[in-house]
Amino acid sequence: MVTVLSPRPDLWTLDPGVLHLNHGSYGAVPRRTQDVMAALRIEMDANPMVWFRTVADRLTTSRLALAAFLETDPAGFALVPNASAGVTVALATLPIPAGSRIVLTDHTYGAVRYAAERFAKAHQAEIVIVHIPLEADDDTVVSLIAERLDNASVLIVDQITSGTAKVLPVDALVEAAHAHGVPIVVDGAHAPALIDAPAASGADFWTGNFHKWPAAPRATAGLVVAERWRTATMPLIVSWSEYDERMPERFDMQGTYDYVPWIAAPESLRVLADLDWPTRRPQLTALVEEGARIVAKSLGTGVAEVVHPPTTMRLVELPSSVDLSGGDALKMRISRELKAEITFTGFEDRKFIRLSAHAYNSVADYQKLSEGLSRVLA
Repeated sequence: MVTVLSPRPDLWTLDPGVLHLNHGSYGAVPRRTQDVMAALRIEMDANPMVWFRTVADRLTTSRLALAAFLETDPAGFALVPNASAGVTVALATLPIPAGSRIVLTDHTYGAVRYAAERFAKAHQAEIVIVHIPLEADDDTVVSLIAERLDNASVLIVDQITSGTAKVLPVDALVEAAHAHGVPIVVDGAHAPALIDAPAASGADFWTGNFHKWPAAPRATAGLVVAERWRTATMPLIVSWSEYDERMPERFDMQGTYDYVPWIAAPESLRVLADLDWPTRRPQLTALVEEGARIVAKSLGTGVAEVVHPPTTMRLVELPSSVDLSGGDALKMRISRELKAEITFTGFEDRKFIRLSAHAYNSVADYQKLSEGLSRVLA
């Protein structure tokens, strides 16, 4: 019999007077990890010279722990600030001939699309956006993308889409891309802690954030590089480790960068372990599903039928009368009047609230949100 685990808001320092229902954007760092970070900062500023002489060994220890969490080859795993930076590194590494295509989907994260557009302009390449219906099944996703890979220099796909919380069939997409001789970059921003061994698909580049579901400090992410690209893969910032022959190490030392988040990140993995994450994760999936139904019922709408079995995000359809042209102002009003933090998203002509769940949430959070939301949205 599976034990139903209780919420653990005591492990965080989140304001208890606020409904925190958007973990998927900026995460939330556990109290224990904050304590580790604070101690590291005191140590760093007590003797900066000693700190920077010894920080490399600590970075190696942290990097190996994070690679082990992903179940990936540590020789191809580098630390980067976020998944957008990881995608940018990949695009800076891959050959993009003039006249070739950079293929994306219409679910691609905005910053990643901007990066693709920058490189396309620099290389006189073409951006191709593949339309993927929100409710498309895996076979349809693969078919729609595969038929647009002619003359492609790179395919960029999400593992779990940020705006639409949709899980894409990455393994099959890697196979399709490679069958066309096309390198593939997987934006796994939301994948760590939600998908087991998320970087194991054989993609040329995979990148993912640790500040989201692993609840590590912000500006902690990983880049996994296939062996054939490791020699050519360089950090975006030229620093003292630029000419290190080893691919992961050359990403470690970036001058006076703040290394505290990277060093403290494994403490958040220990918090997940103490939370019995393999048991808790499916319970959080069930929680956000129930919460989404509660909120949708209060609005007289429904929950989007998106392919997302392992995720802890759901889309609640908004009434057609809701105007999101001032989305930030509306979020601020909900924050002020309902003491709730949520986010809005849209796809085609549809508008949604994207709800999240983590170990500090309970069904009461979604019930409280539902009680006042229809009034604010009216």
